Amino acid sequence: MWRPTPESAAASNVGRFMTEHGFDDFAALRTRSIAEPEWFWDAFVKFAGIEWSTPYTQVLDTSAGIEWATWFTGGQLNVAHDCVDKWADRDDWRDRPAVVWEGEEGATRTLTYAELRALSDRIAHGLAARGVGEGDAVGIFLPMIPETVASVMAVAKLGAIFLPVFSGYGAEAVAVRLEDCNAKALITADGTLRRGKLVPMKETADAAVAAVPSVETVVVVPRVGRDDVPMTAGRDLTLAELASLGPDEPFPTRPVDSEHPLFVAYTSGTTGRPKGAVHVHGGFLAKIAEEVGFQADCGPDDVLFWLTDLGWIMGPWQIIGTLAWGATMFCYDGAPDVPGPDRIWSMVERHGITILGVSPTLVRALMAKGDEYVDRHDLSSLRVLASTGEPWNEGPWRWYFERVGGTRCSVINVSGGTEVGCFLAPHVVEEISPCSLGGPALGCDMDVVDDECRPVRGAVGELVCRQPWPAMTRGVWKDPQRYLDTYWSRWPGVWWHGDWASIDADGQWYLHGRSDDTIKLAGKRLGPAEVETVLVEHPLVVEAAAVGLPDELKGESLACYVVIAPGVEPTDALRAELRALVADRLGKSFAPGSVQFTDALPKTRSNKVMRRSIRAVALGQPPGDLSGLEDPGALDAIAHAR
Repeated sequence: MWRPTPESAAASNVGRFMTEHGFDDFAALRTRSIAEPEWFWDAFVKFAGIEWSTPYTQVLDTSAGIEWATWFTGGQLNVAHDCVDKWADRDDWRDRPAVVWEGEEGATRTLTYAELRALSDRIAHGLAARGVGEGDAVGIFLPMIPETVASVMAVAKLGAIFLPVFSGYGAEAVAVRLEDCNAKALITADGTLRRGKLVPMKETADAAVAAVPSVETVVVVPRVGRDDVPMTAGRDLTLAELASLGPDEPFPTRPVDSEHPLFVAYTSGTTGRPKGAVHVHGGFLAKIAEEVGFQADCGPDDVLFWLTDLGWIMGPWQIIGTLAWGATMFCYDGAPDVPGPDRIWSMVERHGITILGVSPTLVRALMAKGDEYVDRHDLSSLRVLASTGEPWNEGPWRWYFERVGGTRCSVINVSGGTEVGCFLAPHVVEEISPCSLGGPALGCDMDVVDDECRPVRGAVGELVCRQPWPAMTRGVWKDPQRYLDTYWSRWPGVWWHGDWASIDADGQWYLHGRSDDTIKLAGKRLGPAEVETVLVEHPLVVEAAAVGLPDELKGESLACYVVIAPGVEPTDALRAELRALVADRLGKSFAPGSVQFTDALPKTRSNKVMRRSIRAVALGQPPGDLSGLEDPGALDAIAHAR
């Protein structure tokens, strides 16, 4: 569907890198980057202009084993220097926009690189005055606002560790993350808006901190301007009060070792405590700068918007990756369909967004609202479309490519995770098929294997990585054995990612959902995404989720939950039609045991369907960790599906 012109390919970041290193063919670059990762990452950090206060002496060190690989040995740097300070120091850059923000209520703000540096420095000085130092953990419980970006950079400047926390979490979920890292401070907001309603974040923060005695400082950012915010004397400060504690001068950003922790990002599973994935200054900066620059082709003149929250890995990805290239990041705090289904498209038009990242689930929801909401806006500023979070199905992918992008924008569909960065991605210099992830990200030795870890082609298998890469987590915080058990125990020396993937005859890579969501029907394995793809192609179905339920005869039976278009009545005839559609497309043995109509599907803030929680509700079991649930009423909808 997408074929780059020779001119556009040559002008892209990765095209210029290829020219610099004598490559005429992108496939050849991909092959060499995987075979010689030390060459590639050394060449990339030089190409990207990443600045080191102390040069590294070795690119990759695996002396402790592949599981504990380290990168850029001996090098010292700081993410905040490369993302903020070096741009603010340039006379030709300091007044360029670094962060553009819009709130759900319509308010907007812009911070230049000079203003972002000044705000980051004031926060860093204030935190230092409150005793926060190198290695201390600071929770950031904020919506996507300019102060969120400044807080991330301030913590990095100190050599401290930031803890990104979803702005929609309840007190217990916030407390677990703060307690696990023994956080010394928390930065939060007086509140935020969601669908026009106040979300009182400070009260949630107070309840969380009450259970975490290590937190000595709570900083309150005035997002909504409340005058009734509860404040605890001696512990709580407004942002202005914090800023007044330090001198009105630049904060001396502290060079740290390449392997010094930058942040701990928590994954949220169905059971057990969340896992804290540790990311470091050197490896995360290098890998994410490469992804944003080479996959999304972000450059200095771009405005990049990913609909995300800091608590999803795409939040740090957007902040660090965009600012590493001296570009402009756009952030939005609010629901994506308020006041109407054209909110995203209207922001693209108003702010001249050039790179747009969303989830396939959101595209499916907006597509169902009608083409007219897209058509009423000028989207000509867009040049790259991006996506992640869930597997695509072809109808919505084509709508995104054709209706939103006008067929002129590549669809950079990436996949990775909280612990890894991006594993798979197409690039703007290569042809892209519908729904495809292209192939391995540069420098990532990916494979698709069977249960014995043997490569498979033309069939669905497990996604694995056979060599280290810079953004791999440096372990689970305070639990090295859990890290080894989770990712390295299935096959020695091989990272098991937990995704189903396939490689077709043309060498295109595709995802098929989480392998732990796999449904087994009479001995045959079925990915839920395969079923959901068929269901949402029906003109009356807006969204769908497929799960496996225990069955005495087959082991499991296929249960489907569908959201149908507004005004459509759920009938037995439609139910039978959907069962027949799945059976016809996937085979009679995969006919759903049940099709139920629901008003909503439970999803995370990052628009991932929580299938395991659906299965638990269907079985009358505890739904597990719901800290990332966007709409608690969605589980009630599943319980009352008909």
